[in-house]
Amino acid sequence: MKINNFLTIILIFLFYLSSPAKDANTITIIPKPNEMKIGKGNFVLNPSTKIIYSQGLDKHADFLRDYIKFSHNFNLLITDKITETNKNFIYLNVKDLNSDSEEYELDIQPSKIMISSESPKGVFYGIQTLRQLIHSGKKIQCLKIVDKPRFVYRGMHLDVSRHFMPKEFVKKYIDFLAMYKMNTFHWHLVDDQGWRLEIKKYPKLTEVGAWRVDRGDKTWREREPQKPGEVPTYGGFYTQEEVKDIVKYAADRYITIIPEIEMPGHCLAALTAYPEYSCTGGPFTVPPGTYWPPLEAFCAGNDKTFEFLEDILTETMELFPSKYIHIGGDEVVKTRWKECPKCQERMKKENLKDENELQSYFVKRIEKFLVSKGRKLIGWDEILEGGLAPEATVMSWRGTIGGIEAAKAGHDVIMTPTSYCYFDYYQGNLELEPIAIGGYLPLTKVYQFEPIPEELSNEEAKHILGAQGNVWAEFIPTTTHAEYMVFPRIAAMAEVVWTNKNLKDLKDFMSRLAHHTKLLDDLKINYAKSMYDVKITSILDTIKKQVKVEMSTEALNPDIRYTLDGTEPTKKSPKYKEPFILKKSAKIHAINFYDKNKKSKESTTEIVLHKGIASIVTNINYDKKRYIAKGLYNIVDGVRGSLNQNDGKWQGVQGNDFFATIDLGEVKNIKKVSIGFLQNYHFSIFLPRDLEVLTSLDGKEFKSVGKVQNTIPIDEKKIFVKDLSCDINDKARFIQIKASNIGVNPDTHPDKGFKSWLMFDEIIIE
Repeated sequence: MKINNFLTIILIFLFYLSSPAKDANTITIIPKPNEMKIGKGNFVLNPSTKIIYSQGLDKHADFLRDYIKFSHNFNLLITDKITETNKNFIYLNVKDLNSDSEEYELDIQPSKIMISSESPKGVFYGIQTLRQLIHSGKKIQCLKIVDKPRFVYRGMHLDVSRHFMPKEFVKKYIDFLAMYKMNTFHWHLVDDQGWRLEIKKYPKLTEVGAWRVDRGDKTWREREPQKPGEVPTYGGFYTQEEVKDIVKYAADRYITIIPEIEMPGHCLAALTAYPEYSCTGGPFTVPPGTYWPPLEAFCAGNDKTFEFLEDILTETMELFPSKYIHIGGDEVVKTRWKECPKCQERMKKENLKDENELQSYFVKRIEKFLVSKGRKLIGWDEILEGGLAPEATVMSWRGTIGGIEAAKAGHDVIMTPTSYCYFDYYQGNLELEPIAIGGYLPLTKVYQFEPIPEELSNEEAKHILGAQGNVWAEFIPTTTHAEYMVFPRIAAMAEVVWTNKNLKDLKDFMSRLAHHTKLLDDLKINYAKSMYDVKITSILDTIKKQVKVEMSTEALNPDIRYTLDGTEPTKKSPKYKEPFILKKSAKIHAINFYDKNKKSKESTTEIVLHKGIASIVTNINYDKKRYIAKGLYNIVDGVRGSLNQNDGKWQGVQGNDFFATIDLGEVKNIKKVSIGFLQNYHFSIFLPRDLEVLTSLDGKEFKSVGKVQNTIPIDEKKIFVKDLSCDINDKARFIQIKASNIGVNPDTHPDKGFKSWLMFDEIIIE
């Protein structure tokens, strides 16, 4: 008996000795390393731990010491001396100071940690990995990592034209990129709303072009242009000395800054300062918001325009050593070129058949200049129009089609489609998020992005250099708001561009991110908690004519509590366990109590059960490309829309009237018919002029049973939902709805004359 007990103890001891303390799934590094093996035991970090570095890595040692001081308040000794007696140390080792390799090895043993690479850059990336492990605790799991990135281009973009961001924040932003092993910062320095880069030869670019009137009390699209006598006070710019400092700061973190100097469009700030390079001669003012279409562009028929731009690019290249110079090239409205005698003469002289080819001429001429200076041109995918410049690289943003076209033609491509990479889009429940430009890009969708399209062969796929996340700042006025839009989506993008495709796993990523947020908390980063918010989804059963309610979160292991009477849920409210059938109309409220002392924002939705639920919809007029919501059944699914037209609950028609026919399946007594419409003046969404309801017993002969006029002024600027109703008191099987669109925006609208939207959510039949 004693022998058996002794053997049991030995076996248990041997089992624990042979089993690692953790498995790979408990290591919460972002981006996920491409090769990792868990070892036995732990390295214990303490105040006596030394940081030893090989020649040329003194800055790396300083970085690591600062990280550890921040995490654990240990001010470790750093030295370039290593002896055989050294124990309890972290060793940074580089093999070739001139190498550009991005691969590194991280070997954590009980007595030491070794970070090795062919290059200083690789050692720096190894430090970023160790940094995350150290922040999790003083006891660091023994393991070995051999890691390198999937893509050579791993980028983030920041727009500082719409809202100037101070130098200190730009440096902080660069630190964000470094933490996730990103290597490119695309700096959008100029646009219509502001010129941010000092150019000594043209001082008015910053004296005039960097400033606009302050309209911060109004939303971006309702801001009136500068009036006579108003003094522009809102803006800012970076001096050349500040830029040099930022460029060096980035280089110390192995990040290349690509400056963007927009041309030939998006240049109104420059033309305000120097109107002689426009087609009309001005005068202009720097716009405080966006007005569509952006008509002004650099005059392509004036040789002095190119001298002006070449001078600007020359000073830009003196500041930025990057291989690439970004020239924009997007959203060029050709109206001025069509009306400009110089541009038309240029087209005739160069034998250009249209203004698209004139844009191609413009881009090719600028590219020739950049190539002569040893640089490469990169631009948005519109530079494909009219023919791509010979050595240009394309940044594909309007989906992936432009990137596919460029790659097939042998051009390098950076993938940054709006649907996966635009971080100015909403990332959670639209009614819970700060106002954004539109769109919907949750964290999980960013993670699912695959930069290499299936349409490309293996050879063509080599031209996909990588991807980047874009942060356009029209609706991002502050640095804390910028952080909110970037985090945690930057973590997902980092894994997209670093980690091998076959190692990516969404559930695993979300699990690691749950631990990673502790680091974000300690860094005092204002990251979005949208992943914890509850998404309430309705599922329409068209056979049983029922509505099923489903609740979910992006984060794992939620504790969702809900109510159906419009009251705020508490921890004592019913716990959501599985989808359920709604028995009566409800105002659903839900909260995720995801941590001991934390809870999500309160999600709400209203579902109205009425006689038309799941009825057949025919003869409907709605936009089948943009505001399609859930398709034909959207107006009979019981779900009401919010104040945001992009919430997936609204359908719309532009410029035309709305009409639809509802088949109830049988004759029913109808008392009232209502339909909800949205008014959002600044997005060209208006209530209808009137609503008419017609009924029929057979679907052939219809009679008008009610008509109501809209009495709210067309220029009402508040955003609201309005139900227009008709009392019926009739029997009918078929109900026809007609609502008349105002047609075009009123003359008081910034986009006057453009087709207006009519948007509707639900036809409620009582």
